[in-house]
This record gives sequence, C-alpha cells and structure tokens, in this order.
Amino acid sequence: MHFRIQIVAVSDDGTEHRQDIADLSRSKSTLETVGLTLEESKQLLQHLQQTIVNHQVDAYLHEQHACPHCGKHRQIKQSERAPFRTLFGLVSVPNPRWYQCDCRPHVEKTFRPLSKLLPERTSPELLYLETKWASLAAYGVTSKLLHEVLPIDHKHSPVTVRNHTLQAARRREREMEAEQVMFVDGCQADRDRLPIPNGPLSVGLDGGIVRARRGTKGTSEAKMGNIGNTGNMGNLFEVIAGNSILSFRRDDPEDAPSSSSKCFALVRSVDKKPKRRLFDLLQSQGMQANQQVTFFSDGGDTVRHLPEYLNPEAEHILDWFHITMKITVLQQCARGLSKPKSSTISDSIDEESLERRLESVKHYLWHGNSAMALDRLREVEDDLACRDCDWDLDVEGEEYDGDGGDGGDGKKTVQKKPQREIDAAARMLKYVRELDTYIANNAGSIVNYGERYHCGERISTGFVESTINQVVSKRMVKKQQMQWTPEGAHLLLQVRTQVLNEDWEATFRTWYPNFRSVQPLTSSSAPLLVA
Repeated sequence: MHFRIQIVAVSDDGTEHRQDIADLSRSKSTLETVGLTLEESKQLLQHLQQTIVNHQVDAYLHEQHACPHCGKHRQIKQSERAPFRTLFGLVSVPNPRWYQCDCRPHVEKTFRPLSKLLPERTSPELLYLETKWASLAAYGVTSKLLHEVLPIDHKHSPVTVRNHTLQAARRREREMEAEQVMFVDGCQADRDRLPIPNGPLSVGLDGGIVRARRGTKGTSEAKMGNIGNTGNMGNLFEVIAGNSILSFRRDDPEDAPSSSSKCFALVRSVDKKPKRRLFDLLQSQGMQANQQVTFFSDGGDTVRHLPEYLNPEAEHILDWFHITMKITVLQQCARGLSKPKSSTISDSIDEESLERRLESVKHYLWHGNSAMALDRLREVEDDLACRDCDWDLDVEGEEYDGDGGDGGDGKKTVQKKPQREIDAAARMLKYVRELDTYIANNAGSIVNYGERYHCGERISTGFVESTINQVVSKRMVKKQQMQWTPEGAHLLLQVRTQVLNEDWEATFRTWYPNFRSVQPLTSSSAPLLVA
C-alpha cells in the first residue's frame, strides 16, 4: 500500500499551492507496521512545519514589500535565511534586508522586515514546553525527553533548556511591581465599605536547605546549625517556601472544591521583592483588606518578618509543631539525668521532676499562657544551673566539704560523677536557654492552641511541610545530587511555582496574546492530517 501526503496552501485570493511532503509505503500489514512510527511522524511533522512556516513568512514579506506611504516596492540589499526553532524542528526562513523607501526620511537606511514578525528565534510553543518540563525534571532529562518525542534541533542541549528557563523567569521578575515596606492602605472606614470577602486565607511559611555549588557564597553548614543529616556538604543556602489556602469563594457553585491553594518560593539572599511576591500571590486569590488572613511560621527570623504589614486583618501564629518538637527534645534529655543530692531550690520544687516541669511548660503554651510558660521554664533553667554547681569537681575527683567535717583538710573523697552525665546536663541547659529565647521572641504569636484545636482551626504548618517537599525537595534535593547557585535556584523556583499553580500558561498569554488560541478544524471531502 502506498501513501502520498500533500499539503494544499490556499491564499487569501483563493489561489492553491500543492506540495508533496511525504511518501510512505507498506508492503505488508503487521502489528508493528500499522500506522505511523515515531520516527516517521517526527519527519512528517518536520516537513509539514517547514512548509507551513515558509508559506506564512513568504506571505508576510509579500505584504510588507510595498512602502505603506507611497506604495513603491522597497529595494533588496541582501538576501539571507535565518533559523527559527519550533516545536517540530529547526526551520530555515527567508530573512532579507531591504532599503528604506526614500519617500520619507528614516534613521536607518536598511531594515529587516522579519524582525517584526519573529522578534524571537524560538517559538512560544517550544519555549513553553521546555520551561514547563524543566521546572518539573532536570535540565538533562528535559532535553532527552524533547529529543525523544519531537523533531527538534540536535543542537538543543540541556544548556539551551536551562538558559531559556532562566530567561523566562527573569522576564517574569522584571514585570513585578516595586517592593514596598507596607501594603496596608486606607483607613478603617474605607475597609468597611468593601464587599463581603471570600473565606479566610491560611498561609504557611517554612524554610528548606539547598546545597550550593562550589565557589558560590552560601551559608556555612555551621551557621545553619547542621540542620538534618547533611553530612559534609560544604556551603548551604536557605529557600523559603509557602502555601496559601483559600477556604472558599462566595461566587463558586456548590459543587466546586471547598478550598484552593497556591504556593510560592524564593531564595531570601537573592530576592529583592519578597513581600511584593507574597502580596501578589494573595492578591491572585482575591485577598481584600477586610479579609481574615492567618500566617503560620516556625518563628525563624527569615520568615517571621516576611508577612508583616500585608493585611490589616492578618494574624500571626507560631507553629505548634515546632514548639512541641523542641519540648520533646528537652523531655528526652531530662530522662537521662539523675536527680542531684542537694539543691538550692525549695523542697516543693525539688521534689518535682524535670519531665513534669517541662510538661507544665507545654501545658501553659497549649493554652496560650506564654508568661507562665517562661516562668516555669526559667525554674528548670535555675535547677539545671544548680545541678551544674553540685557537679563542680576538682581535677582529682574530690569535693570540698567546706567546714572540714572529716576532721582533716576540709576535703572528702567522693565518687566522681560520670563525664557523660555532666555533658548531658550542660547540653540540656543550652537547649532550655534556646527555648527560653525562642518563646520570648515569639510571645506575640503564641495563641490558645487548645481553643483553636477544639474549634477545628489550624494550629500548625503541616500543610506547608508537603509544600517544601513538592516545591523544593523533589526538584533540588531528593535523589538529585545537584549543586545550585542561589540565583539559579531562585529563578527556577519562580517557574516551578507558576507551573504547580497552573498559572504558567496564563503568563505566556500575557507575553503572547495569541498563544494557544482555539482554532476549530473544518471538515472536507478528503481526510486531514492534524498535527
């Protein structure tokens, strides 16, 4: 069986141009030969793309050949061809240079008319697909996948994919408005006149750690506090990610999903507009000045100040999970300590174990009483400091008796306390002081967690932990063994979050108004081959 595939180009005046683009033959029909193979379809699409693009460019140059003022044909100075990368292969198109018409003065004597039709040498379809895939998989994997399924240029390498992705991200960054310290405008009377807002917004903020490329200035592992089992990884830098959940929209139909979420991410050392980025995200979900917004964070300096002055109705809550995790570590340390023989604390306090006091600290924090929690925590700190005094031995393992009760030189030989227990007490004292500072710095964000929990409201950033995994870890950390520059990671995250939020196609439509416009196919007597 023989198949001859032709394309018929019909101009505006009705003139038809026929051209053969493929000639296929099948000597024997088997399961393997039914239909087109992948290689045949790639060649067919490449020939079809070349033919269509050439007809479109020729028609455009024919329209532009005459001067729009006097109608005189412009003179050709140079005839060349230029490459144009498309989704279905590299297309060579005519790119002449013409003289300007002398009917009017011009700044330049010559110009290239194709620069107006094709200001970029890569088609939006190819650019969209490679940036979308690059945000979800490694640059090398994206390049291999494109070569596997599409007849793209053989010189299209992972470096090309990376450059196109970062260029698209930079273009998106340039379009952002200027950063502001405060985004709260107007007065309470203006907010009272606003319509009823949508449901409450819950915004979770958290940080992730990414390995920096060699020679890149990052944050040393020691400064990051050896977060996680990083091993000897060299320099690290932090990525801040967040997830905003809108509980409901008032105009949505009843069968619509009850909540919708969007994520964002940034590298704090690179991003010059972090507050603007978060504000734009909330605005895209319809945030109003009279809408309830709740921010959840772990209380770190990098995320605690980010949501300030974004909304007058905003509430900041310290994540309960991070509080209870720190207290759990202290309780585990307390189980390994023995009770001291003497203490300067009163008997009623001394009889109470460290674990019990820490449980009391947790109880007060659960009910939002940070002042009593701090008082109780400082009792633990004083007790540990006194234990440190009781274990203060000289180099010979002797303890001073003070009054010379043994009738000798004022010393008595005692069994030396194990160094391991002394180190455990010192370590726990350090953790207690860190928790004291942590609660004191975030006292304004500690609420009555018990009341919120019983009312079915959020008390932790569990929903943003999965966002860190989805946005950062799956692309940059887990099983990737990659090293990143802070700028490269930041730009890639902007594309990745847009793709995950399903906003990347809308962004392309703002750049290319006719991108993926719907064009219905018309039927004819002969079957049409549709790419």
